[in-house]
Order: sequence, then C-alpha cells, then structure tokens
Amino acid sequence: MNIVKKIKFLTNSDSRKKMFILVLLSIVYALIETIGISAIMPFISIASNPSLIETNEYLKIVNTMLDFKTSNDFVFTFGIVLILFYIFRGVYSIFYNYLISKFTYSNYEIFSIKLLKNYLGMNYRNFIDKNSGTLMKNITIEANNITQFLYQFLLLFTEVFTIVLLYGMLLYIDIKMTFVLTLILALKILFLTKTVSKSIKKLGVKKTIYQDNFYKVLTKTLSNFKFIKLKGNSEIILDEFHQEVNKYAKTNIKQGVLQGIPKSFLETFGFIILVSIVLYTIFKDNDVTNVIPIISIYALALYRILPALNRIIGSYNSMLFLMKSFDIVYEDLIYPVDEEYEEKISFDKSIVLQNIKFSYTSSKKILKDISLEIKKGDKVAFIGSSGEGKSTLIDLIIGIYKPISGNIFIDNTKLTDDNIKNFRKKIGYIPQSIYLFDGTVAQNIAFSDDVDENKVNQILDKVDLLNFFNEKNDGINTVVGEGGVKLSGGQKQRIAIARALYNDPEIMVLDEATSALDTVTEQKIMSEIYGIAGDKTLIIIAHRLSTIEKCDKVFTIKNGKIDHYEERTL
Repeated sequence: MNIVKKIKFLTNSDSRKKMFILVLLSIVYALIETIGISAIMPFISIASNPSLIETNEYLKIVNTMLDFKTSNDFVFTFGIVLILFYIFRGVYSIFYNYLISKFTYSNYEIFSIKLLKNYLGMNYRNFIDKNSGTLMKNITIEANNITQFLYQFLLLFTEVFTIVLLYGMLLYIDIKMTFVLTLILALKILFLTKTVSKSIKKLGVKKTIYQDNFYKVLTKTLSNFKFIKLKGNSEIILDEFHQEVNKYAKTNIKQGVLQGIPKSFLETFGFIILVSIVLYTIFKDNDVTNVIPIISIYALALYRILPALNRIIGSYNSMLFLMKSFDIVYEDLIYPVDEEYEEKISFDKSIVLQNIKFSYTSSKKILKDISLEIKKGDKVAFIGSSGEGKSTLIDLIIGIYKPISGNIFIDNTKLTDDNIKNFRKKIGYIPQSIYLFDGTVAQNIAFSDDVDENKVNQILDKVDLLNFFNEKNDGINTVVGEGGVKLSGGQKQRIAIARALYNDPEIMVLDEATSALDTVTEQKIMSEIYGIAGDKTLIIIAHRLSTIEKCDKVFTIKNGKIDHYEERTL
C-alpha cells in the first residue's frame, strides 16, 4: 500500500478535508512566492530606467490608468505596493505555517487514541504477546513521529508547488539557461537521494530498533526495582541501558549530519551557478546595464529555489527516517480487534459451559471438553496443580478468552460478542498479582478520578480498612504509591477486594488472590470475602484447601479436563 493510501487510512474524514485545504493554501502560498520574486525584476528595471514606463506597453497602460504626474510617482507607488505585498506575504507565511503545525500536531491526539483503542480492543491472547514497553513507546513516541511525518509531507508539497511556479517564471525569461540550470540541479538531487537519502532510511529502521530496546530495558528495570536493589546489579542494568541509548544517540547523530549535507551541497553549487549566470550574461551581452534585471531575478529565484530544494530533500529524508514509525503505527492500527457490544444479558439462574475446548496453539490443547454448570449464588472452587488450565478456564468463564469450540450460556442465552461487554460488568475480579497505580486509595478502588466517596467509605468499612486509613491524615485520599508500595500485602489485597466490590458485581472471581499471604492473614481475608459475598456467586481458584472450605462445589482440573467434582452440603 502506498504512502497516500496509508495516510488516508490513518486519518479521519475531517483530517483529510483539512489536509486538502492545506494543499490548496500551499498552492496560494507558491503563487504569492512567485509573484513576490517576479515583481522584483520590473521594479529594478523601471527604477534604473524610468523611460520604460513610456516604452513598455503594459507599464504605459498602468501609468495612464492611475494618472501618475511623474515617473518618480510611479516608481514610488510601485515600491510602496511591493512593500505592502511583502508584508502580506510574511503574514500569510506565518498564518500558513500555523495551520500546518496545528493540523499535524493535533493529529497526535487522533493517532495515540486510535492506538490505545486498538490495544484495548485486542483479544487477551494477542495482547499478552505484546511488550508493554513497546506499546507505550508506540503511543507516545511513534504516534508523535507520525505527526512529524505529516508535517514534512505537507512542507514538501508546499515547496514543490513553489519551485514549479518559479521554474515556470524562469523558463519564460530564458528557456535555455533555465533548462541548463534544471539539468544541473536534477543531477545533484538524484545524487543526494541515491546516497544520503538511502543511508537516512536505513538509520530510521535502526533508530526504531534501538529505541524499542531501551524502552524494554526501562520497563524491565522500573518494574523490578526492589529485586534490583536486593540483587545489587544496578551497574549491569545501567550498562545495558547505556549500550542501547548510545546506539540510539549515534543513529540520531549520523542522521543529523546526513540531514545537513544537502543544504551545504546545494548552497555551494548554488553560488557556483549564480556566478556562472553572471559570467554568462556578461559574456553574452557586454552592456551589463541591460542584464542587471535578469541577473537580479535569477539571483532572487535561486535565493528562493535553493532553500526550497533543500527543504524538499530535507522533508523527503525526514520522511524516510520516520517511515518505520509510520509503518509501526499503521500495522498496529490494522491489527484485528474484537468488535464487542453491550447488548443486555441477565444472570438470574446459571452459567453453563458446554463442551468447551481451548488452546493457545494448534499443537497443544489446554482445555478439553469442559462441561459444567454454576448456579447463581453458588460458591465454586477450582483446584488442581499448576499448569492444568484452571486460570484459563476462569478467563473463559468471565469472557476474557473465547473458546475454540463449544458454547457458554448465561440463563440459556449464548455468550457472544454482542453481549460480552454487558456480562463482564457483572463480574468483580481479584487477581493473584494486584497492581495498584500511583494514586489515592479512592482512585484505586474506583479505578477512576471520578469517585463516589460515600461508596468508597462503605466498601472500605466492609473490608476492614476504613479505620486504618482514617487514622492517617489523608483518609481515602492517602496515596498508595506505584504498585501499592506504601501498603502491606494484606492491605493491598483488601483494596483489590474493595475494587472488585465497587460496582456491586453479581459474580466475584478470585484467581489465587490470597496465595501470596500467610495462612492466618489468608484465612481472615477469606472469611471476610465469604461474608461480603452473601448471595453473590463466588468463583475461586486456590491451592490451599483451607481457602475453599466454605465452597459448596469443588471442581478438580487435571490435564485440561474435570477430573473430579464434589458437591458439598454446608
């Protein structure tokens, strides 16, 4: 797919309309630039030879229409108009650059939101194959690089239009000299694109790889801070990070040097071309006075064309350097996502699994022909050795995974993409590994900045944490630190329970949620959970039998099947 089609895919209809308007404005900008330069030659001509006002038919018509008293009045008025035009040109240039900047950088919001939406829309199996550091890099860095790509893309268009119009003017003045000039510049540009541009594109690919690597090192390091402290190997981490950052820095240095070569190259040859034009015109016509206007117009045209060519090559090289970022974002946005909806589904009777099969790969089946029923209000436990498929089964029940074959029914209604989001809202999930973000207790429980403080207080009271936080000055506004580092294991566990209870779920799921706690703390918390659960459906994965002593149904999972089922009378 070519770059235009990719841009069309990445942008929305409103952005494309704005881009089209900017292209039209770039044509106007090019016209203004051409008029500004082409107007210099007649001004210099009449300033140096006022008799042209009477001898040139076009100037004579203007002079007659405006009824100037003297030739000086004509020249003075022409000069004032030219000054005003250049002021307008400057204002238009600033306004145009503002619109380009506003358009390109406002698209960062669109790209970053699209990326996050796609990542959130992935099925869980595909998501866990991704590296979180890479995903964060794509949203923050690569999406921003796309805005830079679009900025350079629009600048390239602007400069191309300007050069086309300026060349048209030069062809009108002297076709032979302009043709020679074009040939020389074309050969130089071809040389630059085949050498410098090719190297810059390769550096762009390397830059992305090195950047990805040091993001992974950062994620690994900051997520294991305590372990690194204990192991005392921060020097190794620093060395690893230094190597990746050094590679990234060197790549950018090389790109910066290569990016500057076209400017120096073109300016040098531009000066040579300009001197050659002067020598050529003098050689062709010994009367230098007559060729001064032509020399002036070529000098001004080259003064504008050479920077324009430099910007075109610079924009082209920048686009090549950023092309890998463009491809990364594009590929992540075309990544298939699950279209899921919130069609209402009721849970008043039971959850039924019917001949469920599941596998991560075609070669190894994780679950084989699982059939079971969980009635509303049941307290159900799944036990078995590690790796037997307990957590996978739970993830299927709560709609995180989808079965390869078989069906799940909620009150005789099949669980599908149409109602899966509504069903998930009925679930309160307490995982084995609890992540608390760096915010307040209330924000962590609500998992949002929009907090119902009364509800938070009631839930904290239920999980026996309200008095603890009230003894602290900040109460529910106590900051827990990243990962809940300021709290004990039992306190984090209770906050996880409070988070699960916040939206008053119908089903509570504990995936080995208390396995990291000591036996006494676990028994106390489990007793609280059973009490809080009341008539809610409770689904538990556990290793310790003491954890499931109040469950009325126990399924033993072995080799991906239900090996044993026990129904208890409590």
